[in-house]
Amino acid sequence: MVVQAREEEGLLTDTGPAHPHGRVLIATAVPAERDAVARGLRTHHPAKNTTDTGDATDAADVIDVIAVGVGPAAAAAGTATALTTAALTGRPYTLVVSAGIGGGFGAPPGAILIADAITVADLGAETPEGFLPVTELGFGTVTHSPPPSLVRDLAEVTAATATGTVLTVSTVTGTADRAALLARRHPDAVAEAMEGFGVAEAAAAHGVPVAEIRTVSNAVGPRDRAAWRIGDAFAALTEAFGKAAPVLRGWKNT
Repeated sequence: MVVQAREEEGLLTDTGPAHPHGRVLIATAVPAERDAVARGLRTHHPAKNTTDTGDATDAADVIDVIAVGVGPAAAAAGTATALTTAALTGRPYTLVVSAGIGGGFGAPPGAILIADAITVADLGAETPEGFLPVTELGFGTVTHSPPPSLVRDLAEVTAATATGTVLTVSTVTGTADRAALLARRHPDAVAEAMEGFGVAEAAAAHGVPVAEIRTVSNAVGPRDRAAWRIGDAFAALTEAFGKAAPVLRGWKNT
């Protein structure tokens, strides 16, 4: 397996021959997350298949890793562009994964978390009676659900700390009151980040299933940069994708 970086495009590509299961797009917010994911993919060396001529062929699916920008709008635009380009070139993606570091609800720094729901936490309207999600206003969606079998397999192979709802927000939580409010509205929330819902919206528009993998850099709550463990979160992200690579390459939507 060879992972190549085309820096002018911000694209990392696993260039092994395509496997019949399909192609995987992994979308991160920033290049540092992209690179941490790529390091994990490099640690996994797929089994070799031997052809009739005795040549060894790489059994890996193609996996592309891109940095799409910070926030749900940038994530949706970047992911949609990548999906459209792949489809137009006759090599469509069959799975999209949102990945990166984020805040954890109770999970310690370095924890690996797998989304079983990808929910936008602040898309809706504030009313005198409280917050109404956009669905209760009669349009749109607020949650995308990854395939349960994929969630289960990813959680098992990565030894994830937890599975649950990963919230997408446009403003990162920085107070105890806001953290408590989100926890009340979303009791199954395990993490908060800024891109998952945008990635999922783009995937849904193309009819492609989506997953989300997050590692914890800090607790959701009062903003305390001294308590952040960015290095631990990046190391965990690399570890997670080293372990997840066989599942992603072998997974097939049935």
